[in-house]
Amino acid sequence: MSKRMMRGSFVIAAGMMAALAALAPFAHAAERITLRNGFEMRCDHHAEIEGRTRLYLSAGEDSYIEFQPEEIAEIEKQPDPPAAPKTAENSSGPTSAASPKASTISRRDAKLSPADLGEMLTQAGHAHNLDVDLLASLVKAESNGDARAVSRAGARGLTQLMPATAKDLGVTDSFKPEENVRGGATYLDELLTHYHDNLALALAAYNAGPEAVAKYHGIPPYRETQAYVARVIHEFNRRVLAREAQAKRAAQAAVHQGNPPR
Repeated sequence: MSKRMMRGSFVIAAGMMAALAALAPFAHAAERITLRNGFEMRCDHHAEIEGRTRLYLSAGEDSYIEFQPEEIAEIEKQPDPPAAPKTAENSSGPTSAASPKASTISRRDAKLSPADLGEMLTQAGHAHNLDVDLLASLVKAESNGDARAVSRAGARGLTQLMPATAKDLGVTDSFKPEENVRGGATYLDELLTHYHDNLALALAAYNAGPEAVAKYHGIPPYRETQAYVARVIHEFNRRVLAREAQAKRAAQAAVHQGNPPR
């Protein structure tokens, strides 16, 4: 993994998340977590595991984020979070310009080949010191690989950039896959830097906007945004675990062939 992913305090979950748990977390968030850096977030419950504080994102025990105990200032019991304000365009998500992209409409089928998309993500990941599997997970959640995807809020392309955000990032055409991926990676890099490599907060800001994160001092209490954060982390976990399993199999095969890896 990249240096950013290894040094982050948002460690990878150690098991596969059930699909429903990933798509519908936070429905009954029972605890509010205040970090010593001033940010707040909500979780279903927590536990101390092997010297770390594990925050479970749903009632099960597969979807979680971990922190060092000293990073947490306070844990409070909380009632259920409120539903997101309803709008004409989005009946369940926040009203931010970076509203959730769960419902995208495509003007035509523009999915890239896995090889082409993988090459773009690899280049963008290396340019910004981002784990390529993290970028792939974001693209999957945002557009499912559709380079012509357009959300009801107007976000465009593989990483679902709003026109104003794309302009700020120097993206002239969000439907050009290379430009869009470069812009999305740049934006995610900026958010991770701003939130001191806190992946959950960076993803929340990517989805609902930094203003919403600032307003609520953490992940906004929008169920759609919270589900988005868990969905990306779930996919990232799945990819990293698959990558590690593949590396382990390759190492074992090399040993059996009498040529152990160096």
